[in-house]
Amino acid sequence: MRIEIVGYDHPDSSRLIDVLQREYVERYGDEDDTPVEPAEFRPPQGLFLLGYLDDRPVGSGGWRAREADEPGLQDGDAEMKRLFVVPDARGRGLSRRLLAELEHTAATAGRKRMVLETGTQQPEAIGLYTSAGYTEIDTFGLHRDDPLIRCFAKEL
Repeated sequence: MRIEIVGYDHPDSSRLIDVLQREYVERYGDEDDTPVEPAEFRPPQGLFLLGYLDDRPVGSGGWRAREADEPGLQDGDAEMKRLFVVPDARGRGLSRRLLAELEHTAATAGRKRMVLETGTQQPEAIGLYTSAGYTEIDTFGLHRDDPLIRCFAKEL
């Protein structure tokens, strides 16, 4: 897989995010409506990656800088968003490679901890994160009171 830094609003990013949002609808009944601005994913305050196989975008993921301005977050956090691999490319370790690159780039940018939210309807995501050293933390963000939401963190 070739990994490239792109804009959150890059056409390939938009296409993959649309597929991911449809998957959220299937799993949770609605899209993720967490406020996200493309500018949040521009260096040095963030980053967005796409993974390509044979010039086809098959995976995405990004992080944005966060601080202790809301419960559950700490100064120096990087919040992961939109880590996703299309269904027909799963099972090849691509999400693990994207995750490692997100962690590396966030640490290089001076971020101290990676945080993320996922949900109980994504057991494969929870398995990926826990196997990569993430531990469950108190929920944060727009959906913090949703009983299906789980939040995780890992020191970088």
